[in-house]
Amino acid sequence: MRVGWVWCARRVVRHNVKAPRRLLSTAVPQPDLLSKSTRNIGIIAHIDAGKTTTTERMLYYSGYTRRIGDVDEGSTVTDFLPAERARGITIQSAAITFHWPPLPPNTQSPPQPPRLPATFDTIARSSIPHNVNLIDTPGHADFTFEVLRSLRVLDGAVCILDGVAGVEAQTEKVWTQAGHYRIPRIIFVNKLDRVGAAFSRTVKEIGARLHAWPAVCQIPWWQGGNGDFVGVGDVVNLRGMLWQAGGDGSQIRAFGLEELDKTDKKFAEEIRKARVALVEILSEHDDVMVEHFLEQDEDHLAIPGIQVMQSLRRVVLQAPQTIIPVFAGASFRNVGVQPLLDAVVDLLPSPLERPDPEISIANQSSTLSALLSSAPATKSVIKQPKKAGHELAVSEVKNLTACALAFKVVNDAKRGVLVYVRVYSGSIDRGSTLYNTNLAVAERAPRLLKMYANDAVEVDSIGAGQIGVITGLKHARTGDTLIVYRGLQMKGTPAGGLNTLQLRPINVPPPVFFTSIEPNSLSEQKHVQESLGILLREDPSLHLSVDEESGQTHLAGMGDLHLEIARDRLLNEFKAKARIGKIEIGYRETISTGTPPYTYELDKPIAGKQARAVITASVEPIDDSTVISASQEEIEMEGGAFESIFKLPDNNTLHISHPTLSRRDSASHKNSIPPHLSLPGVLHSIQAGVSAALARGPFNGFPVANTSISIALDAQTNLFPETTPTAISQAARAAVSHGLRSASSTAPSVLMEPVMMVTIFVHESSLGAVVQDISSSRGGQVLSLDGADTPTDGDDAPRIDPNLIYTPPDPFASGTGGMHSGLADSQRQIVARVPLKEMVGYLNHLRALTGGRGTFVMTVDGFERMASQRQKEVLDALREF
Repeated sequence: MRVGWVWCARRVVRHNVKAPRRLLSTAVPQPDLLSKSTRNIGIIAHIDAGKTTTTERMLYYSGYTRRIGDVDEGSTVTDFLPAERARGITIQSAAITFHWPPLPPNTQSPPQPPRLPATFDTIARSSIPHNVNLIDTPGHADFTFEVLRSLRVLDGAVCILDGVAGVEAQTEKVWTQAGHYRIPRIIFVNKLDRVGAAFSRTVKEIGARLHAWPAVCQIPWWQGGNGDFVGVGDVVNLRGMLWQAGGDGSQIRAFGLEELDKTDKKFAEEIRKARVALVEILSEHDDVMVEHFLEQDEDHLAIPGIQVMQSLRRVVLQAPQTIIPVFAGASFRNVGVQPLLDAVVDLLPSPLERPDPEISIANQSSTLSALLSSAPATKSVIKQPKKAGHELAVSEVKNLTACALAFKVVNDAKRGVLVYVRVYSGSIDRGSTLYNTNLAVAERAPRLLKMYANDAVEVDSIGAGQIGVITGLKHARTGDTLIVYRGLQMKGTPAGGLNTLQLRPINVPPPVFFTSIEPNSLSEQKHVQESLGILLREDPSLHLSVDEESGQTHLAGMGDLHLEIARDRLLNEFKAKARIGKIEIGYRETISTGTPPYTYELDKPIAGKQARAVITASVEPIDDSTVISASQEEIEMEGGAFESIFKLPDNNTLHISHPTLSRRDSASHKNSIPPHLSLPGVLHSIQAGVSAALARGPFNGFPVANTSISIALDAQTNLFPETTPTAISQAARAAVSHGLRSASSTAPSVLMEPVMMVTIFVHESSLGAVVQDISSSRGGQVLSLDGADTPTDGDDAPRIDPNLIYTPPDPFASGTGGMHSGLADSQRQIVARVPLKEMVGYLNHLRALTGGRGTFVMTVDGFERMASQRQKEVLDALREF
């Protein structure tokens, strides 16, 4: 029997592992060690699955903190907002950096950790410490955008499941979102120490509901086979790991199979069964594992653990990912977190192993490496091989020294505005000039920070593949692309089309609730507006609009809790003196007929200077099923002219035709467009004006949806020497607003209501009453029971039979360990589509139907046209309000 840490043997040899064959052809030659040993990961899960609790243990074992924080006490590192500590939930994603294995104490970045036991230091020095940038994300559906913008910059994710509840609704949602970004994932089944925990059922649900094959890398160790959860069986390295009860999780005993045969023969046999199943599932998706299997005379147990780990890494990095490594533990009891950290380093990719970032430049779609490879490689720009179909000829790219994405903006009371960035190439140095390609402005970066949740350490630069913070930026927003260009001045513009370089944007989901905000007095109006501006810059999923008739300001968000948090911050944090109205539902309206082109000519002073612009616009309805996927594209028309197509919120599209401009002849742009204007700037102004017109419809003042706007831009007759971007925007807004009013007067506009995808968890005894209530009383449509018929995140997602998945037996479980066996076999899941109006206050009603045991989550599924009778009832209720 060996006492103490158990990773020493594998740590010594870990970094002698060769890269997977699939990566050799695309890997960057001689990458810098910092990027290679970096992991940008996120913790994703349903609310209350244990994300923050697991994060706290990771920080403790890495040496970052001296004590383990507790969510109930409000002492966690990553939940530092007062609202988070009061409610015990994560509201905004928090970024924190640590090393695994830990750095020696004398080299650890501040704040200094406590000195760990000598055995731990020895193990840490036996391998390269990896720099782990971890983001703890919210689990509540109202804060979906926080998860979305975090996933956009992650290279890997740890999905945490509640061992009692299994795969829950929000878990499926964030899993699908991570799949859209092709993020490699591993799963940690948490809370196995609780009564009713069912590891076997949870693993089978992974296959049935997440549509991936679970590869069981650890199995739970129940004392005596059906007692307390005391440790895990390491299937990869064929050993049992026993945690000391009641300790801080640092004391672990390792048992080989020979030792286990003497003390717990049944558990040893189960580890052998799990190893056979693991090798079998890997052999189906990894040819190299088949070779190892044959080399060992088809002995599943003889394959070295390091080769199994290499195979797991290869299948995790496959796209799309069909094999999901599964680990076990109980974070609150400090069991299983250190092996999970090992898995993060061993299995999840570095920034250099991720697919090349998508970009658009000069209205062309390509990849970042294709752009960088169009110029000689420099020290600060990583050159990657050219890919067919993505060749660009941008000579000025040699002056591009860094490219980054701003994915989050936070207003800090002490440090000012903090802009979180992910650097994709080069490095951003302190004092460098950043050019914002979305807003066409340049700003200087006075300070750079490395964030440790609410604490920060100042750094000199943020390198490629790293996540950091820039302070002092006045304009940068979520989703903006920031570049560093050699020789750029504060009032300059990058040459060669680099001013149009943009990384893939972050999609913002539509708001469905709104509330009115009214300052207590005129003197408070300015402060209220400034505070709202800060809130909207921090959280783009909040929307602000002004009712032109009443002058009321409306704040819209993703849910009632989302707006409640925004209201609390406005009143308590920003000390704004305002009256907040009742939270209401945000409807949409759409036209039912088109209009002929209408020309609006603006000729009036703006800001003391005469301005002039002419815009011709027409509008027509779009069928509900028509969805434009691209955010921006160009279509070449007859004679070389072209049309720019923009996707706008609420399934609206903008078509701008250029009859006098040629896509192939760039000289036509300079000859037709006034020299003080640029084509991208003109398009941006038109888009801003059209968006403003669509923000308030002519029927009842709700935003317009499912509408196509067509604008003919004849540069020679519509643009003049006195034309300004503001004039173009105002003319576009006036022309589109006239078209919407004309369409509404010709044929009545139709109101659209948000429809929610609702997932309800109830017990078998309450199933009938809840289904009856959804179908009859609330006008909903039940799609499936237990997720059997719910749509997948892609047509190629495999349908997996849970009976083909290996799982160890659960204690106290009856039957063979099926999905509905064990203590939780009576819990059922209902998936339905229900109008949002019918879901307001539904939680109390559900608890009454289920004896207080029912729960539900919901997300926006879309907007649907309302029947005339239902529309009349809603409008009558709104007028009463």
